[in-house]
Amino acid sequence: MDAWNLATVYDPLKIGSIDGTDEIPHDNGITRAIRAKYKPNLQVKGEPDHTIFVGRLNPDTDEISLRAFFSSYGDIKHLRLVRDIVTQFSKCYAFVEYNDAKDANMAQKHAHKSLLDNHEIITEFEHERNMKGWVPRRLGGGFGGNKESGQLRFGGKVRPFKAPILAQNQTEVKQEPKTEGSSRRSRSRDRSYRERHRSKSRDREHRRHRSRERSRECHKKKRKRERSRSYDKNDRDGRY
Repeated sequence: MDAWNLATVYDPLKIGSIDGTDEIPHDNGITRAIRAKYKPNLQVKGEPDHTIFVGRLNPDTDEISLRAFFSSYGDIKHLRLVRDIVTQFSKCYAFVEYNDAKDANMAQKHAHKSLLDNHEIITEFEHERNMKGWVPRRLGGGFGGNKESGQLRFGGKVRPFKAPILAQNQTEVKQEPKTEGSSRRSRSRDRSYRERHRSKSRDREHRRHRSRERSRECHKKKRKRERSRSYDKNDRDGRY
């Protein structure tokens, strides 16, 4: 994945566009995110560059399973599985803080799209304290999303930016370097095309000529038949 595929600053209008070129919000969530005045939670502890976000967890995955899985990448300093404050059911995402930033980088890189309790998980660095302008999902921002919600957000690892269609076409239709060999091939193709074009033109002209000849021949035969009928009629008129 190229660097330009991922957002470095959170701009809600850009994040709401698959190629980052939209100038008008296309859903109400983007409008809410633009108007939001979100500030990172100052009570969150730990080092931002040591902390990774883990999403799409199995609802049955607990803290023990998380620790067992992510400790394979390094020593874990703190782990938090986010739960509903009332029901205490898992919200299917968590934050894992490592003692070493290198371990956090290794985990977010290699654990992405791994299977944990039969669920494919996603891993990214924490955005709240690492990305300027960050707006969470509940305020119309965030990353990812699904098509059914109609509020897709691009620029993250799950749904990175894609090049505009025009840029893709320009990249795909690159002119080959003009070498002596390619110039000869180009002239040969042009010559072959002109010859085919002339041949087709001659064929069309020949067909038109034959069509005109047939038309004239048919016209002559028709006039001959008409004269013949006229003579026969005159003969009959003179005979009776």
